[in-house]
Amino acid sequence: MPLDDPAWLDAQYNNRARVPQTAQILARWAESSKLARERLQGKLDIRYGDQPGEALDVFPAAHAGAPVLVFIHGGYWRTLDKADQSFIAPAFVEAGATVVVPNYALCPSVTIETIALQMTRALAWVWRNPGVHSGDPNRIAIAGHSAGGHLAAMLLSCRWKEVGDDLPLRLLQGALSISGLYDLEPIRLTPFLQADLQLTPQSVKRLSPAFFPRPRGTLYAVAGLDESDEFLRQNQLIRDQWGPTSVPVCETVVGRDHFTVLHDLADPACRLHELALRLLGLR
Repeated sequence: MPLDDPAWLDAQYNNRARVPQTAQILARWAESSKLARERLQGKLDIRYGDQPGEALDVFPAAHAGAPVLVFIHGGYWRTLDKADQSFIAPAFVEAGATVVVPNYALCPSVTIETIALQMTRALAWVWRNPGVHSGDPNRIAIAGHSAGGHLAAMLLSCRWKEVGDDLPLRLLQGALSISGLYDLEPIRLTPFLQADLQLTPQSVKRLSPAFFPRPRGTLYAVAGLDESDEFLRQNQLIRDQWGPTSVPVCETVVGRDHFTVLHDLADPACRLHELALRLLGLR
């Protein structure tokens, strides 16, 4: 892993440059998400805190007491929005789950540390407000893509009693990380990300879940087989570091790149969707 080669790092981590169809894929996400919001008539832009970016969308299940899937968007902690990800919701609502999609403030206006803390507040809100989302606070699972996958792994390691005395020791049933990032040292050194993320050796240590103690909960780690060698390494790294008990699923999806792998989460016919249902107790 030549961390002293800036061009190599950019080639490994700049997914928009690696995937020629990125603009079309993002446009498809936006259009599909718009249709999903119209169809599901979700509860949009609910505040979970009073800081910038602290809002979420809720797509309730048809029946109260449903398991809750919280989905965290990617974008290298600096781009995209919850409104781009509503397309995840319909298949899970139809399967009997409530879906919650939170926003967070974006770098460089905030640090990744701030974003991670915002996500703890979002999850605390979900646990404390079952009446708003019709969900069961004892059946919350989290999924995230790319930077969202990093945040999902961080949340699985969260000490929830330090977030709020009223919160349970184990707030999450489990986590699904799609194309996640677990070792942020190469990210710190990647030129096209440096100005926005402003990572330091100290923040890398605080924010690299691969090197955290193994959590009590379960993490499923999945990446597209057509992703860069570094994303494939990151996917395997969390299994190697946390072990098969904490990471019982560590897989790649044939024919999927960094963006199209997310389509499998929204497709009831695909294994990635089935893995999320398993975490929710719906399989």
